Amino acid sequence: MSNITSEFKSLSGEGRIRNEINQMGQWLAAFEAAINTGSVEAVVSMFSKDECFWRDLVAFTWTIATMDGRGAIASMLHEQLGQLGRISIVRESEQIIGDQVEGWFDFETAIARGKGHIRLRGGKCWTLLTSMTELKGFEEPSGLRRPLGVEHKVSRERLTWLEERERDEQTLGLEIQPYCLVVGAGQGGLALGARLKMLGVPTLIVDALPRPGDAWRRRYKSLYLHDPVWSNHLPYIPFPDQWPVFMSKDQIADWLEMYAKAMELNIWCSANVRSAHFDDENKEWIVEVERESGTVVLRPKQLVLATGLSGKPKIPALPGRESFTGVQYHSSAHRRSESLAGKSVIVLGSNNSAHDICADLWTVNADVTMIQRSSTTVVKVDATPPEDANTDRRDLLSAAMPYRLRERYQKEECEKTQRDNASFYAQLRAAGFLLDFGEDNTGQAAKYYRRASGYYLDVGASDLIINGQIKVRSATTIREIRQRSVVLGDGSELPADAIIYATGFEPMESWIGALISKDCEQRVGHCWGLGSDTAMDPGPWKGELRNMWKPTAQEGLWLMGGALFQARFHSLHLALQIKARLENLPISVHEPAPINRSPEK
Repeated sequence: MSNITSEFKSLSGEGRIRNEINQMGQWLAAFEAAINTGSVEAVVSMFSKDECFWRDLVAFTWTIATMDGRGAIASMLHEQLGQLGRISIVRESEQIIGDQVEGWFDFETAIARGKGHIRLRGGKCWTLLTSMTELKGFEEPSGLRRPLGVEHKVSRERLTWLEERERDEQTLGLEIQPYCLVVGAGQGGLALGARLKMLGVPTLIVDALPRPGDAWRRRYKSLYLHDPVWSNHLPYIPFPDQWPVFMSKDQIADWLEMYAKAMELNIWCSANVRSAHFDDENKEWIVEVERESGTVVLRPKQLVLATGLSGKPKIPALPGRESFTGVQYHSSAHRRSESLAGKSVIVLGSNNSAHDICADLWTVNADVTMIQRSSTTVVKVDATPPEDANTDRRDLLSAAMPYRLRERYQKEECEKTQRDNASFYAQLRAAGFLLDFGEDNTGQAAKYYRRASGYYLDVGASDLIINGQIKVRSATTIREIRQRSVVLGDGSELPADAIIYATGFEPMESWIGALISKDCEQRVGHCWGLGSDTAMDPGPWKGELRNMWKPTAQEGLWLMGGALFQARFHSLHLALQIKARLENLPISVHEPAPINRSPEK
């Protein structure tokens, strides 16, 4: 995904910089004083009347929320100021960016420390980010606070590191209940498990597959990550500098397995969650987990579903499907293409997996046809290294841009992409491929946050389509399946030895219905999406991803999902919220009211 800050360029001029720096220092000092005196009106007056945003990641709201406009900011402050205690702010750095001054600062509340970012225009705040980074008194044991590792005295009771690890593995979940149960040992579950481990939260991770990383390991052999390596680091252990920009699925699978071991995570593999329900009286979950040794009942206080963005595979009910005598399966079951060498293969779908599988089939000389039911956004993968090598700072800078403002820059970037790649897109259209750039021309990046589908990050399959080596039948679907062929919507018939359904998955919240109850699924509501009132993302506008990494309508239930960069960044915010509950810290969650205006078109 494109860097949303790439449009901003620094301007020179020492005198102007000195004036703006003084202005920023004055603003932060006045902001601190107004907060500490409890003057909501004074705080609000420091934000721009025309447009302003305060995005908070747990520090002030105990959730992930964007306050859009002075009214929303005032409402949040009236609710939350009483629990903050005195705050203190230390300015860190600043610079001129276009017509504004922006900079970083550190801050403290009564119980937490955090990092902040601000953009000023004409002396008023345009955007403000406040992000909790640690809880006072519960700092991670890292750096100079790292554990000693060995007790320098003779004791018959002293255990070695290995003995302590074996004891933990033998007792947690059996003799000792975990405080937090994480379902899923993919990148989200492992990143969260590592954060909770560092915060001293007794955590057990369970996964249905035999080994950590198997969710990647079991996918089709030709799969490479479409995001570059510098976007994908996990907490605490970055990828080696010598690793390729785009990693293969087996590299990331092995890395996740290594990560789980290096971070000393407690994981039950080959463990299926059969059911879960919340005990309101005891304020705990009752979770049945089936292992090879039998069924175990766990009673965690917090339950995290880290099962990914998608639910179970979705296959359309097509007439005649049961009569097909060839091979047919969902794209999630595709492993290797060799068995389909030289065969006629129909791939229903036109997003990332469909393109990758079609390209893989082409390598074994299959006669492959992609059935494109609706238009797709295609962008070429960007392998340009970031200007700032500091991953934490890049994460925060990206977070400092509220989603509504991102869409403006996404439009600009999308229009530039179309201009720069006009010949490429013309060739795709000439090959019969249907293109779109989002309903409001915000491109692939907005589609990801709105619906996590509808696009292809081009790693080569588009050239095969342009050259006719992957055939495309667009604006249609399969009307009927016959014994060895498919009939399309226009009545034409194509031979088929195999049909692969790259037709997507059930929504993320379907896991709630499957593991807990349909009632709980409905109560929690839709997961992911911003409320943009576009396809698959109904309004009203939320300003944040629904139900992700923050409290849900079900007490003690959390959702963890997204790409590797989101697993890295938001695992901290979720871990801090869970740790605060373990320590019985005073928590008051603010829920901003929906904004009943559509995002800019």
